[in-house]
Amino acid sequence: MQNRRRKVGAVVKASAGRKKNRRRRDVRKTGISNKSKRRRYVLPRIGLPNAGNPLLSVIIPAMNEEKTVRRAVREAKRISPSTEVIVVVNGSTDRTAALAAGAGARVLVHDDALGHDGGRRVGATEACGDILLFTDADIVIPAEQMAPFVQAIVDGTDVALNDYTGPIKRNPVHPVIEAKHALNIILERPDLKGASLTAIPHAMSRKALEIIGVEALETPPLALAKAVDAGLRVRAVHHVPVGKMNRLRALKRSGPDPLEKIVLNDHLAAIRWITGHRGPRGGFPDLNRVRALAR
Repeated sequence: MQNRRRKVGAVVKASAGRKKNRRRRDVRKTGISNKSKRRRYVLPRIGLPNAGNPLLSVIIPAMNEEKTVRRAVREAKRISPSTEVIVVVNGSTDRTAALAAGAGARVLVHDDALGHDGGRRVGATEACGDILLFTDADIVIPAEQMAPFVQAIVDGTDVALNDYTGPIKRNPVHPVIEAKHALNIILERPDLKGASLTAIPHAMSRKALEIIGVEALETPPLALAKAVDAGLRVRAVHHVPVGKMNRLRALKRSGPDPLEKIVLNDHLAAIRWITGHRGPRGGFPDLNRVRALAR
């Protein structure tokens, strides 16, 4: 009898160990624990929709992301019960649109590729929420990691940025990271370090969108410059390590990053707007230089 009990106990322990290992593998793979899956909404009481509209609009550009789009939509829907999810499917040739719709998203389909920033503009134009949260379909971010951006807007922030500064200790530092830090210094917001609207997730209020202008969303550094210049409350509110989460795609890529020049040009466009708006020195004084004597 004792031998039988020992055998049964050993089987139970082995089974529990296997289940525990499976849970650990699931968390490593998705970043989502079974405990969080059981929790339906992360922010169940952030407010009520106005005039029947959702409080939160989550905007997700997607191009050939059938492997991840359903999980991205489901995590977005877990943030709050008053949420609409808009997936902007552009240039796709796979089942992204059908899978996004099946997961409960409102799907906007464009045959041509719009790029992430173009997709965000299109989604924002159609959004009904008082809060707009932007993320991507190729990185599945748990609802628990997106909720702080929404909560920040509820608490009075106008633009909530990902507190992600990039690997600044590498030598040399990536030029895109340098550009982000430089732009925030020019904007007299060195406290933001490398936080930027180029990094997801980020959120903004309806008021901020109206002041910035939906067209500026296609050039994220310009949108950030306009937000800071307008005196909006811009904060880096939560750290999501999107660089590590997107490492697999970076490893698969061979040759130079095709987005690098685009992002750098976007920062130059923001600086051009600042100098045009604040003056040739971007609002900084010329101190005691007498430039006329050097002519």
